[in-house]
Amino acid sequence: MSETRFNIVFDGALLPGVDTTTAKLNLAELFKSDVSAIERLFSGRKVALKSNLSQADAQKYLEALNKSGIDARIEAEPSLELNLDEVQHSPPQSSGRHPDSIIDPVSPYAPPRAEVGEAMAEYSTLKPFSFDGRIGRLRFLGWTMVLTLVMLFVVGTAFSLGLTWFLASSSTAAMIVGGLLGLIIALGFAYVSIQFSVQRLHDLGWSGWLWLLNLVPFVGSVFPFVLMALPGNTGANRYGPPPPPNSTAVKVLSSLWIVMIVVAFLAAMAGTFSGITEEYDSSSLSSYESSELIDEDSAEPAAEAAEPAAPSVDYEEEQ
Repeated sequence: MSETRFNIVFDGALLPGVDTTTAKLNLAELFKSDVSAIERLFSGRKVALKSNLSQADAQKYLEALNKSGIDARIEAEPSLELNLDEVQHSPPQSSGRHPDSIIDPVSPYAPPRAEVGEAMAEYSTLKPFSFDGRIGRLRFLGWTMVLTLVMLFVVGTAFSLGLTWFLASSSTAAMIVGGLLGLIIALGFAYVSIQFSVQRLHDLGWSGWLWLLNLVPFVGSVFPFVLMALPGNTGANRYGPPPPPNSTAVKVLSSLWIVMIVVAFLAAMAGTFSGITEEYDSSSLSSYESSELIDEDSAEPAAEAAEPAAPSVDYEEEQ
């Protein structure tokens, strides 16, 4: 007998947690086709996505389809050769019984009764220090808050130690070592921050290379807010299953950004008000001093003019 060939069939079923829109987009990208052509595959009828495959090739195609969220399966093609010695007579079908219940499972011509392929995980595994995986908006804010707090602590400690060393030794070596240490710390925190941003881009279904938009003038000042505002894909995309639900710690850490923004806004308002008050006081003092000088200058000529005044003459006495 010739080698058994296999087909990849699909009847519109999806893996758990995958929405139809995401599955259509993933399938269109996999087959390099447009979404309108892919929508015909979701009519509910069984269609063969790939035919006449070996078992190894069929397994490879099935794994690729499962990664895109498609619940496809492998079916063997019916053989064209028939060996009458292998034919087994089955009892006639009785009324009221499902046709599948009378199929002989030993027959080599029976269709497979089990799903082939490993189901996709419901949630992805969190990888904080990696460029792989996905994180949502709140987890992105929470992880960034932890990174910011750690950076403030490390930078503050390193600055105080470096300043103490410089004041004690007053050497150029202290400045050089402190500068190199600060550069290494800054590069390390920037590297981890880029990893968080790339995972957030994956959650949106976007390529991680879009992080380079942060380096574009004007766009770089707006792009981080886009990452914090847009919701991610609800189901699996080409970067894997969705991230797990947010924990209480993630929610608390992400809410700290609101507190930090409010405190920074109040501090800025207080500084602005203090500057306006000081400027007003200084201008008032200057105007007051100017008015005093004007009064003194006007009083001196008046006194000088009063000195040469002649005494009054009593005309009656002269007469």
